[in-house]
Amino acid sequence: MEVSRIRALRGPNLWSRHTSIEAIVACAEPERSIDQLPGFEARLRALFPAIGALHPEGGGAVSLAHVLQAAALALQAQAGCPVSFARSTATVEPGVYQVVVEYSEEAVGRQAFDDAQRLIAAALGQGSFDADAAIAQLQSLYEDERLGPSTGAIVEAAAARGIPWRRLTRGSLVQFGWGSRQRRIQAAEIDATSAVAESIGQDKDLTKRLLHAAGVPVPRGRPVESVDEAWQVALEVGLPVVVKPQDGNQGKGVTVNINDRAGLEEAYRSAAEYGTVMVERYLPGHDFRLLVVGDQLVAAARRDPPQVLGDGQHTVRALVEQVNQDPRRGEGHATALTKIRLDDIALAQLAAQNLTPDSVPAKGQRVILRNNANLSTGGSATDVTDDVHPEVAARAVAAAQMVGLHICGVDMVAQTVLRPLEEQSGGIVEVNAAPGLRMHLAPSYGKPRNVGQAIVERLFAHGQEGRIPVVAVTGTNGKTTVTRLIAHLFTAHGQRVGMTNTDGVYVDGRQIDSGDCSGPRSARNVLLHPEVDAAVFETARGGILREGLGFDRCQVAVVTNIGAGDHLGLNYITTVEDLAVLKRVIVQNVAPTGYAVLNAADPIVAAMASACPGQVIYFASDRHHPVMATHRAQGKRTVYVDGDSIVAAEGSWREAIHLRDVPITRNGRIGFQVENVMAAVAAAWGVGLPWQTIRRGLSGFVNDTDNAPGRFNLMDYRGATVIADYGHNADAMRALVAAIDALPARRRSVVISGAGDRRDEDLRVQTEILGDAFDDVMLYQDAAQRGRDDGEVIALLREGLAGAKRAHHIEEVRGEFLAIDKALARLEPGDLCLILVDQVEEALAHLARRIQEVSA
Repeated sequence: MEVSRIRALRGPNLWSRHTSIEAIVACAEPERSIDQLPGFEARLRALFPAIGALHPEGGGAVSLAHVLQAAALALQAQAGCPVSFARSTATVEPGVYQVVVEYSEEAVGRQAFDDAQRLIAAALGQGSFDADAAIAQLQSLYEDERLGPSTGAIVEAAAARGIPWRRLTRGSLVQFGWGSRQRRIQAAEIDATSAVAESIGQDKDLTKRLLHAAGVPVPRGRPVESVDEAWQVALEVGLPVVVKPQDGNQGKGVTVNINDRAGLEEAYRSAAEYGTVMVERYLPGHDFRLLVVGDQLVAAARRDPPQVLGDGQHTVRALVEQVNQDPRRGEGHATALTKIRLDDIALAQLAAQNLTPDSVPAKGQRVILRNNANLSTGGSATDVTDDVHPEVAARAVAAAQMVGLHICGVDMVAQTVLRPLEEQSGGIVEVNAAPGLRMHLAPSYGKPRNVGQAIVERLFAHGQEGRIPVVAVTGTNGKTTVTRLIAHLFTAHGQRVGMTNTDGVYVDGRQIDSGDCSGPRSARNVLLHPEVDAAVFETARGGILREGLGFDRCQVAVVTNIGAGDHLGLNYITTVEDLAVLKRVIVQNVAPTGYAVLNAADPIVAAMASACPGQVIYFASDRHHPVMATHRAQGKRTVYVDGDSIVAAEGSWREAIHLRDVPITRNGRIGFQVENVMAAVAAAWGVGLPWQTIRRGLSGFVNDTDNAPGRFNLMDYRGATVIADYGHNADAMRALVAAIDALPARRRSVVISGAGDRRDEDLRVQTEILGDAFDDVMLYQDAAQRGRDDGEVIALLREGLAGAKRAHHIEEVRGEFLAIDKALARLEPGDLCLILVDQVEEALAHLARRIQEVSA
């Protein structure tokens, strides 16, 4: 078994909506059925009993590829990852499979894939495999990679509301929503919270002074600079006291209930490790954490210090080990509770109780292992949200707002939350930015609280999902022009548009990246941009294959057409039907309230309607086409040509746009541009743009080298018509020939090359079409041959011209710019020359210089 081309699909893809690992797996003859491998399955199950059933989808033999799929999925599941999808599909090559396995964390998915290969090798007698060790390693990796409980709870609440999210770092920085509607969080802290408020919250003394000014009860005390001053302040405020860092968190360096100088000196040394030390009056009672979001108290918990209960038989150390066996306890913050540590602080606390780790406490004796009750040091929590007195809640909200924190953990010490603080000499001792949510999400005792939902409601008002309109465009021909035209219509509506296509990335009319940017990475970058109100993405086949989509769903998906010459034979896409299944991915991921805009005249595209979760808008020049007629009879949306107008119809309603007002169509003479306009109109209709805006936008879109470079750009050169286009397949050639036939010309010439990554027949058919429509054909060799030998592409193009009906002059030139110059030099007034450019930007600039030279 040989595994190759392992890649991560990070968005909705050909196989599913799940993020997945995809690999090509080649199996030799015996490996195509494990029945041909005596004893293999028994050894496999002995090594990894949890692998489960091995049944290929659709039945048939179980190959090693299917075993790999099942093992990679089961290993992740055993490690606690929430995964369920996997499949293996045979390719056109015998014994070669595409294996796809869902992952929740990419690093874990990749590691599970590697472990599954080691498992298979061990079952084949090649090496060893320890399933328990592999699962433990995956569990550890999963804990390291996944979001912590606080951030995870917020993300889950956002996802439940349909709000898109993206993790921006390996830590807890997360973006919710897209473009100008996005919000960001860092753990349990939102982007609206100022650095000033966070700084105040970290300064315990300043916080206390501000709270006192707001009428919130706080303990007396102040910062100190020496042990002597600490003892002096302790005597001033009265023993017992609390010693803690002025700038601290998670209970680090905090010691409470100090009654003598010796205890104070030790506490001072512990706190001084974290900076300036504070001494304040110890408030008797329980430690409570109140969670404030905005102007509301949303959760409250009583926190108890780490402790064990004696049984008269076991040592303190053994009792701690027993408590730490609780599956809810782990290292750090990833689990609901944290393991209790017998560190120096715990040893000191034991000594204060005349105990050591090897002491055997009496039955029922409560042994406290720390003075503070933070969960991060092993404490536990009991939910008391429903018991909080309104006055206590009001004090907590006042404390958070005085500091300026939108999400605030308010630490309070009191006998109970049932009575106002003033009645029981209680007080607020700290406020915390980015508070941990574990104690509220999964309290040790009591009712869990959905605090993530409260935080999301603070970020997004009811009914808001943080989404901007997203239009995805795919197809064989016309997709770049349609993408640019839709973006232009959004701009006409006054929106800042993010656009990706094969020419680059554009934000609000400014190009921020160049090259072929029709993949998911460019789309994700646009959705990150805070100045984007709407996004239009040209969505190419390559990006979907490599990574999936760059978004979870779109409001409108446009499929212009599906042609036979579009990269067939690559990546196991061998037929037009295969290509349609791939490009259908954008249709499958239309929002339920959105639209798929489909070419009714292309039967393969029209058939995609059944895969759309939303509604369908069909377009076609012929309104009497059966698909159009049926859809229109059902009262659904269609866009078609009626005489000299493009008409949008729904039921008995009609909206007409005269073609004379759409410059790109040249009064409707350029057929393929009429189709592009229909697709763009349907998309604009689908996102709800006003018709007045659509009309204005269409009238202002000129098909020049600025608006649509390399897309039927017309120029005048000494009285001759020059057309520059990036057509690169047979369907494009037919459309270009039909458009050019509508233009008058004395003599017609064409300059063409071919892309080396096309099939031989695709290259030949291009010149077969052109040879029947042009008098002169000039062939040039591309700058990049894409894997072909020198001269091989030119030879195939020449073969296509062998039976040309019209072309009588054929010439070969090495170099695109030289070919352009030679073709221009031969032009006379009234001639027409079609230049099929390869290096679009450079070729158009070269043409512009030549035209400027003759115009000077």
